[in-house]
Amino acid sequence: MKKILLATVALAALAAPAAAADLAARPYTKAPMAAAPLPTWAGFYLGAMGGYASDNDSFAALKGGFAGGTLGYNWQQGALVFGLEADAAWADITSSTTFGLVTGTAKIQDWGTVRGRLGYAFGPTLLYATGGYAWADTKISFSAPGASVSDSHVHSGWTVGAGVEYMFAPQWSLKGEYLYKSFGNENYTFTGLGTAGTGTFAIHSGQVGINYHF
Repeated sequence: MKKILLATVALAALAAPAAAADLAARPYTKAPMAAAPLPTWAGFYLGAMGGYASDNDSFAALKGGFAGGTLGYNWQQGALVFGLEADAAWADITSSTTFGLVTGTAKIQDWGTVRGRLGYAFGPTLLYATGGYAWADTKISFSAPGASVSDSHVHSGWTVGAGVEYMFAPQWSLKGEYLYKSFGNENYTFTGLGTAGTGTFAIHSGQVGINYHF
């Protein structure tokens, strides 16, 4: 029995340096970190937006701010993102001109769009072009001491533009957008003054917004 124990100890002593050398010869490899998943743009989103707008008329330019909400849906294939978006906003985009005792005022009270979007995603950043239908609820009035007349119409038209959107947190994104909007003519009738048409008019707008993606 004593001889067996001595033989076992001797074998263990001989094997220990070999095992240590084998461990030292093996390089240590750190397990790779899992890559963070890229954000997806697909699905419904809901948000708020606001901005500033002005037209090209240097004589009686419409200008002012607006604020409202956005609803949309995206599809995504690889880095290609396409979708539909609708927005509507309260507006105070106004032009006012005085002729003697008479003041004429035009005001876009509400407006909105229904647009398609086509973009390319660079990770959390989306660059896109957009275009579609635009509308503007507009009121024109004339006032003088002791009297005033007004009429309202909804102008229909089209819009094109471009924007950038950034996914800054899971399900949350910020966007900046430029839109060019062109509206058609409407005839306004003023009691005692007759009827006058507006002709077509165009407005440039810039807006920022925040969206929540479901």
